Amino acid sequence: MSKTSPAAMEATIRRYFDACNAADYDALMSCFTADAVHYFPPGLPDIPWRGAETIARKWIWCVENLGSQWTIEKILCSSRAPEAVIEWTHWKRKQSTALRGDEWYVFDAASGLIKEIRAYYAAPANPAARICELVEFDYRGRGYHLSEDSGESAS
Repeated sequence: MSKTSPAAMEATIRRYFDACNAADYDALMSCFTADAVHYFPPGLPDIPWRGAETIARKWIWCVENLGSQWTIEKILCSSRAPEAVIEWTHWKRKQSTALRGDEWYVFDAASGLIKEIRAYYAAPANPAARICELVEFDYRGRGYHLSEDSGESAS
């Protein structure tokens, strides 16, 4: 199996999310090339995040300070290029809010590690909303997670 086959890319993304949720520095570092970049929409301080170490430390900060946990809703991996896209939910448990969005992944073909992530929020972070998500999208009907408990989904 190629290091950037659809199955390998999906496994790396799932390992990355597990590492984020566990706030596991070493596991996070093992998902990225040293020079990886994580891009974000406007509104966050100190973006983009450059380097595997910065990415790992920032997600650990989110877990420790926001109670962050993430669920993967959908994954689509290319069979032609070392790229994938996912939909996710970022549960900020200490704020009792959540944010939904997508990320586009670019993998290093030689190592199979993530070298770039481009995050796109489904809705702007709105401090007045409990869960920031697309207006009138049927999250329940499509089987999306409805709470930060990754075992609870609408299906």
